[in-house]
Amino acid sequence: MSDASARAGAVLTIDLGAVIANWWTLLARLGRGTRAAAVVKADAYGLGAAHIAPALADAGCARFCVATIDEGIALRAVLSRAEILVFSGPHAGTESDFAGHRLIPTLNSPEQIERWKKAARKANQFFAAAIHVDTGLSRLGLSPAELEVFAADREAQAAIDVVLLMSHLVIGEQPEHPLNRAQLDRFAAARRLLPGVPGSLAASSGIFLGADWQADWVRPGASLYGANPTPARPNPMAQVINLQGKIVQVRDIDAGDTVGYGATWRAPGPTRLAVVAAGYADGLPRSLSNKGGAFLGETRVPLVGRVSMDLMVFDVGALPEGAAREGGFVTLIGAGNTVDEVGAAAGTNGYEILTSLGARYHRVWTGVAGTEA
Repeated sequence: MSDASARAGAVLTIDLGAVIANWWTLLARLGRGTRAAAVVKADAYGLGAAHIAPALADAGCARFCVATIDEGIALRAVLSRAEILVFSGPHAGTESDFAGHRLIPTLNSPEQIERWKKAARKANQFFAAAIHVDTGLSRLGLSPAELEVFAADREAQAAIDVVLLMSHLVIGEQPEHPLNRAQLDRFAAARRLLPGVPGSLAASSGIFLGADWQADWVRPGASLYGANPTPARPNPMAQVINLQGKIVQVRDIDAGDTVGYGATWRAPGPTRLAVVAAGYADGLPRSLSNKGGAFLGETRVPLVGRVSMDLMVFDVGALPEGAAREGGFVTLIGAGNTVDEVGAAAGTNGYEILTSLGARYHRVWTGVAGTEA
């Protein structure tokens, strides 16, 4: 029987060594006394938290962040000792799950504070939590007025061990934007209400704004996985993923022939096509149609026609005959075609590309303790 790599239409290689190198690159940017918590939500941005989180823990990371309680429970199964912070707070009825799995909730609303306070009193324990204050993103978090109420609530202070006061930057990837300074000032005002509580404002891009924004803790996510946290400058992060799509057919077409659904691309002359077994069901968006590209060896080949559910087509007519062959591979995402570049071509960002990478790929983790799935 053939192995999984032979059966797969595409192979996604994840370099754990590059993830660790990015971790150290980010730590080197931190001011004295600032620590980092790795964000491994959405299954480590689609790359496999069960592989990536233990590698980061071995590199010294002691605190991890996830988005949901189920992500936290899954992570606890592979990390027995690390702190795990859940960005969403306790929904009604989940308080015992947080406590039982030693997860730290982020309290985003007065209702969540009240539930966590009651759970702590019922258990006769001092329950840890992070407090989220909104400084301008207008998503989750307490308003400044609600934070004042919490700070004055003696019952809450007696029940809740606030281990972190956090907020989130709106536009940290643009260093000159005035909202960055405005948010820093709002966060400083919030911190004065909870003196002595460690603070966290910066995620990946915010780290590069400087020590003032880094506070006590930073929360890098996409930058760990190779996305550029400084879009206006060269990417300081190492490339983490390499996605290769298998060529399942090579065919010649004549001038005037159309390619793909909707006949959105017409060959200007005779050419050769490579049909690749990957599509939007694998997280390569339909918006790449007639815009994206891949690499065959060192040569970029354009994507022609619409991306379909399972297939993409590339014009390889400029290459020597035989360069594209059935069973060969093109590089869909890699050093010459990064997640940020693919995201830009698709009208989105590298974050969305990473987290959309599908389940049909044969996955290989290399660089620390290589495994396959």
